[in-house]
Amino acid sequence: MKARILLLLLAIATPLSLMAAEPIVIGYAGPQSGDLAPYGIPPKDTILQAAEDLNKKGGILGRKIKIVYQDDVCKPEMAINVAAKLVDQKAVAVIGHICSGATNAALSVYKSAGIPVISPSATLPELTLEGKNPNFFRTIPHDAKQAITIANFVSNKLKAKRVAIVHDKGEYGKGLATYSQAELKNRNIKILLFEGVTPGAVDYSALIRKLKRAKPDVIVFGGYHPEASKIVSQARKKRLKAHFIAGDGVKDPSFLKIGGKFIEGFYASSPSDISNTRITQKLTQQLKAKDQVYGNFGLQAHAAFMALAQAIKQAKSTDAKKVTQALHQVELETTLGLISFDKNGDVQGSGFSVYQVQRGKFQAVDSQ
Repeated sequence: MKARILLLLLAIATPLSLMAAEPIVIGYAGPQSGDLAPYGIPPKDTILQAAEDLNKKGGILGRKIKIVYQDDVCKPEMAINVAAKLVDQKAVAVIGHICSGATNAALSVYKSAGIPVISPSATLPELTLEGKNPNFFRTIPHDAKQAITIANFVSNKLKAKRVAIVHDKGEYGKGLATYSQAELKNRNIKILLFEGVTPGAVDYSALIRKLKRAKPDVIVFGGYHPEASKIVSQARKKRLKAHFIAGDGVKDPSFLKIGGKFIEGFYASSPSDISNTRITQKLTQQLKAKDQVYGNFGLQAHAAFMALAQAIKQAKSTDAKKVTQALHQVELETTLGLISFDKNGDVQGSGFSVYQVQRGKFQAVDSQ
């Protein structure tokens, strides 16, 4: 009889122990292929490293972390399907998406599922400021703040009086351009041109002719590196000497490689350099051992993972509502330094700097 009771208890306990041992699934969404893959692969690598480190310490709540990831190619139409796949994979939270347009498209899926989302790079202000997505957070400041950095630099450092603005018509590019336009006007800088271009075009000669006729002191570009590298290269070949400045969508090694000698002196705003922090130095060495780098948004992705892990720990649960509530209470040291989130889900404790291409590398030239 005792043996039967023991067997019965074991039969009951075994499924329960297996359930307790099930991993906590965290999703990641970002481009893993296409022109914008350099923005999406490093964040994935840093998240995988962060999960590996945490699992070596026993995971969270006695459970290991499992990272599942999907390639959205930074396209809104793909992002919706990717979001649905991550929900089907039972992700308790998602880190991503990378591009603002893709993020905006996917958020309705996550909102319906009640899943908290943290983007390391989607800077479209409306994603948080309009209050449509209470479960959305980000570890990068939004473009309204980035536009202030750009406008201050154009006005105070470059002493510009006449500016042309070019954008790629996308949610991120046009959004940054529009906010920059407003900030520049507030500084009494004349806007000579506000022009949208078609991504993927080979020849921007018509645009270059317009820019040459306008004779701006500075050209502000809103968009990503593929268009930026072609526009500035063609402009320099036509001897257009105006300064160029763009946002974080351009500060990428691919821009340096493609632009070559034509992009010397190009300026870009991007998250402030925190490469010397203790956590970042450790991560840098770990990635180097795997022949990887954290890229432009990897540190923000690593910080997003750490914030999620801390929120789950504080909530003592993977319940979406409890994790979301805990994220608003999180304050911790990360690869970005000490961060927290405001009531809108925007990161506190991180800012932008301006960088310049000098001898083929981005060098910080102004911090704000």
